[in-house]
Amino acid sequence: MTDILNTLALYAFPVVFAITLHEAAHGYVARMFGDPTATLAGRVTLNPLRHIDPIGTIAVPVGILIASSVLGGAPMLFGWAKPVPVDFGRLRHPKKDMLWVALAGPASNLLMAIAWALCFRFLIQGTDPEGFWIQMCRAGVNINLVLMFLNLLPILPLDGGRVAFSLLPNRMAWQYSKLEPYGMLIVIGLLATGVLSVILDPMIELGYSFLRLFL
Repeated sequence: MTDILNTLALYAFPVVFAITLHEAAHGYVARMFGDPTATLAGRVTLNPLRHIDPIGTIAVPVGILIASSVLGGAPMLFGWAKPVPVDFGRLRHPKKDMLWVALAGPASNLLMAIAWALCFRFLIQGTDPEGFWIQMCRAGVNINLVLMFLNLLPILPLDGGRVAFSLLPNRMAWQYSKLEPYGMLIVIGLLATGVLSVILDPMIELGYSFLRLFL
């Protein structure tokens, strides 16, 4: 139980911070391109309470984290926040601008991963390498890399799916959009079968290789 509580303490702040900036970034960029929907809904904010989904942000990640710890596996997280409302029809160039709105979330996670890596570099000097804050920096890097690459998968409604929709020719894009109702079921299926880890692990390792440039 102590190990579980320690893991929750390490991951709580990085997770909340990661999803808050991710969602706020979508709304901020949407406003830049002409859609104020998220701003009017109060979602372009760093207040995490505006973005937390009780099930996706708290219950599911905590449940999976506890289960993975009890079963003796490595700490693992999976969850989601309340999607930021974006009215793509109000963007100045809806299909084209969707690309930048979608990329804003993963880009914010990349910047946060770099920030956590820089904090790690600063704190590791003359500090216990297994200290609480050092471990939180590691958790922050890992969480943001996972969120970034997970969201970049070309599966609607993930951000990567929006990017794919934006880049595909019109007819193919609309055909592709018909898969959106099944997107989260596909992601959960990939997670349950272990395929998601097979896909994400090499990408995350590539992300760590990039972050080593800052270390």
